[in-house]
Amino acid sequence: MLTLSYIVIFFYGLALLMIFLYSISQLVLLINFNKAKKRKTIIEPVPLNYDWPSVTVQLPVYNEEYVMERLLQSVAALDYPADKLEIQVLDDSTDSSLQDTQKLVDKYAAAGINMHVIHRTERSQFKAGALKHGLTSASGEFIAIFDADFLPAADWLKKTVTYFQDKYVGVVQTRWGHINRDFSLITKVQAFALDAHFTLEQSGRFSNGHFINFNGTAGIWRKECILDAGNWRGDTLTEDLDLSYRAQLKGWKFKYVEDVVAPAELPVVISAARSQQFRWNKGGAENFLKMFWKIIKSKGLPVSTKMHGILHLANSTMFFFVLIVSVLSVPMLYIKYLFPQLHIYFEINGFFVISTIILFICHWGAYRWLHGNTVSQFGKFIRMFLTFFTVALGFSLHNSLAVAEAYVGKKSDFIRTPKFNVVNKSDNWRSNKYLSTALSWNIIGEIFLLLYFVFGFVSAFVLKDFALLPFHLMLILGFGFVVITSLKKNN
Repeated sequence: MLTLSYIVIFFYGLALLMIFLYSISQLVLLINFNKAKKRKTIIEPVPLNYDWPSVTVQLPVYNEEYVMERLLQSVAALDYPADKLEIQVLDDSTDSSLQDTQKLVDKYAAAGINMHVIHRTERSQFKAGALKHGLTSASGEFIAIFDADFLPAADWLKKTVTYFQDKYVGVVQTRWGHINRDFSLITKVQAFALDAHFTLEQSGRFSNGHFINFNGTAGIWRKECILDAGNWRGDTLTEDLDLSYRAQLKGWKFKYVEDVVAPAELPVVISAARSQQFRWNKGGAENFLKMFWKIIKSKGLPVSTKMHGILHLANSTMFFFVLIVSVLSVPMLYIKYLFPQLHIYFEINGFFVISTIILFICHWGAYRWLHGNTVSQFGKFIRMFLTFFTVALGFSLHNSLAVAEAYVGKKSDFIRTPKFNVVNKSDNWRSNKYLSTALSWNIIGEIFLLLYFVFGFVSAFVLKDFALLPFHLMLILGFGFVVITSLKKNN
């Protein structure tokens, strides 16, 4: 029994240490972010009589009945020389939306806009395959990409394409906005997490010369860069992250323009958020396996850039360590009670407290830049951070299973995130025909863990040890939210 206790303590401590190291890396990004904010923003000037380069806008879509009209309307309104702009609608749809989209495209084409549909009868390699197929006929020197849920402003192209005056810049990525941030708790949590990524992480890495990633949409590539890096590949679920690292390892520079925002719709139902989270986390782990040794062996890269690159690709793996800490926290209570001589080992819980404080500070650094540094906003931030942290704990099993699938080499299809065309709370999403009504098998494990953490919560009172009580309460609330919302949305 004592030997088993030491094994539990070892893995519990190891997981806590990994979470602590991750939080330290986030703190470094916050320092970089704050330094960057103190610098004067340099806006690329447009030379007089600037010869605007040719641009192809690619819109990879698949069965998007509800959002195609607003997407095409937004892209057709881009303020750019008509003779230099091509719009490819890469439509792999298998339902009636394909015919509806063709009619809309024909209308814009008749109005003089160079817009056309490219349809594949076989959806090989999913989004990566569609982008690669479209690239073979793309006339533009630069390739802008927007997913179906994005609504770029009319001046988006002119605000981004001028950064390519530097011939070594391969990608310009802009920040995502959220048109339905306040629709529900789910959208608020997603917006909070994405804001932290785009302000803290993207800015923190970019400002110090580390690798960043094209986020799959709301960015523009130099066509030469795509081809030089080996083109789009569908061997991971995050083809954007894959190509980003291949391009940067070949020496291409990426530019992150935080002041240009591309608004988008967030998933409003938990099944959609689940599929998106699963794809992002599994794809991230797949790219960690694919790129780890390439980064390590790359000559000329600073050690700090290598470390940040590895930690970037290992982001999704942190859910695995969070799950380990969560599950082992219950037996840790009983080990502490049964073997008081091991009390000193329980000081490692301090790592989790410190990590949480660091992450709190880092997220506040991002939040206040977007929403203001006031007492009122700080109060809103505290509530939002606790909510985000709790819901993230509730997703830890779901996301850990995604990571585990990547590490054992299990391949899966690219499951698109359904779009709803939902902005206001009065908008209805329940009639959406793409909405999945099937329950994830993961929910069985989530129900078990919910009951398990209730047991851990009660154990605190039985053993009269309340050190982990707040943590177990957050786990109960997090898993309870995920379970109840998942069941409710599918009834």
